Amino acid sequence: MHDDERLQIVKRLLFDHLSNPSQRHSRDAWAIHSLASEIIEKFDHRTSVWRKWNEERETLLKSATHCWIPLEDMREYLNGMPGPELTRMDVAQRLRAFHEERWERYPDESLKPGCLAIFEREKAKGTELPAIIGAIAEWVEAEEERLRNEREAENRRRIEAERIALEQRLRSGADCKWTPLNKSAELYCRKNGRTFRLSPRDDKMWDLHRVKTPEDMKGALVGTYRARGDATKAVTTTAWQPEPRC
Repeated sequence: MHDDERLQIVKRLLFDHLSNPSQRHSRDAWAIHSLASEIIEKFDHRTSVWRKWNEERETLLKSATHCWIPLEDMREYLNGMPGPELTRMDVAQRLRAFHEERWERYPDESLKPGCLAIFEREKAKGTELPAIIGAIAEWVEAEEERLRNEREAENRRRIEAERIALEQRLRSGADCKWTPLNKSAELYCRKNGRTFRLSPRDDKMWDLHRVKTPEDMKGALVGTYRARGDATKAVTTTAWQPEPRC
């Protein structure tokens, strides 16, 4: 293969990648990895073991790697393209190889009903398979974005609920691990019924005070520590020391 041929292949693959209207797709790590793998694959003649597959067939099948398309319909359409007759197993295993060789993500099982619903609706209208694949791919991308946003929102709600529960535990007088109050930089914990405040310093050290209540802004300095873990060890030791007699 000459350099000019290699250059044209790279240009075409880059154009196909950047022609996707989604900005997220063009920056997606999986998509970029897939693009790099495809470029290498074009220059690696060892992939010729798949002898029934020409570039046009592979391009169509690759476009459906994140979608749920009935294999029999895919096989029927591919057999209408130039090339030897493909069996159902040919299509299934080539699709599997795409996922494994190019580190592609397998389609989300939870999106399968939606994909198949779009497929059946558009097939009934007479829509051509490449157009159906494109429509399903757009829907899958939008659904993945929605699900990702929902997971992130749920994670934020969980973290906030845990923060509130810790704060309530601290205020109730129960023993608890390090807890911020009102989202402050200072942390409070209680061990063996004794309350401690950990305050960050400008020199990146931590001051540990024994306080009577979380509202106690003074307290007795236990020590200054380089890391929070060191302060935690000091709390464990101090919490079990006998109270000084008046």
